[in-house]
Amino acid sequence: MALIQASLLANPAIDSHFSSLSFTSIHATTSLVSFPRPPEIRRSNRKMACTAMVQQVLQGAPATYAKEMERLSAKESLLLAFKDSGSFEALVTGKTTDMQRIDVNERITGLERLNPTPRPTTSPFLEGQWNFEWFGSGSPGFLAARFILERFPSNLANLSKMDVLIKDANAKITATMKLLSSIESKFILSTRLSVEGPLRMREEYVEGILEMPKIMEETVPEQLKGAFGQAVSTVQQLPVPIRDAVSRGLKVPLFGSFQRLFMISYLDEGILIIRDTAGVPEVLTRLDAPASPMAETNTEYES
Repeated sequence: MALIQASLLANPAIDSHFSSLSFTSIHATTSLVSFPRPPEIRRSNRKMACTAMVQQVLQGAPATYAKEMERLSAKESLLLAFKDSGSFEALVTGKTTDMQRIDVNERITGLERLNPTPRPTTSPFLEGQWNFEWFGSGSPGFLAARFILERFPSNLANLSKMDVLIKDANAKITATMKLLSSIESKFILSTRLSVEGPLRMREEYVEGILEMPKIMEETVPEQLKGAFGQAVSTVQQLPVPIRDAVSRGLKVPLFGSFQRLFMISYLDEGILIIRDTAGVPEVLTRLDAPASPMAETNTEYES
């Protein structure tokens, strides 16, 4: 037995084989054992990951801030252009010059490319009360203005303002006119809206109502007070059904007669820009507080 052990120890090949087996066994054993990383290393790795995320955010922040500043500047520039062109009164009376029109249209285009609302037709910002600042020949605003201007001389009647209330897929356009600078009357156009895409909508006219003038006696010119008193007395003598019908205004059914397609090219909490099929823009500014942007509705598009 001693001779065998001596022989094995004396053989270098066998000794090398046993050494290799011993190293392999030890290496395999140590590779199966997992040693936990020290807390310092784990904290360091997390810190590196957070730092990388912050760097990515900071790299995008200047670009986002610059774009938002550009958008706000474009809005202010457009509102100033409206004032420079004579505002609503000059627009409806045809006193806006070609230079003023092209200036306004240029600023409208500049703001449209910065539209912050990708799906304006279903945005909660769309609903609310809006004031017409700019409109073209195919808009309901132009139709209301033409209706008034064609029936009354400019020295007797003028369109003082026009707004629209959008609510629950319906719109009510109200054109307010003044007669003799003291008698106020309204022409109301009701329409129905349907969503046809993220940008496109259809508008169908339902009815028009010409309300009876509302007259404040103290504002009536002295030379007309006699005629005013006679008119009031005549209305009071009418039968109740007729008097009620007159007080509700003259209704003109329009359902199925007129409709149009338009696209919303810009929408935020304060400005709405739409374009008709001819590409003519209408610009409206909000009169009431905007709705929450979190309340976006999931409206199905109609084909």
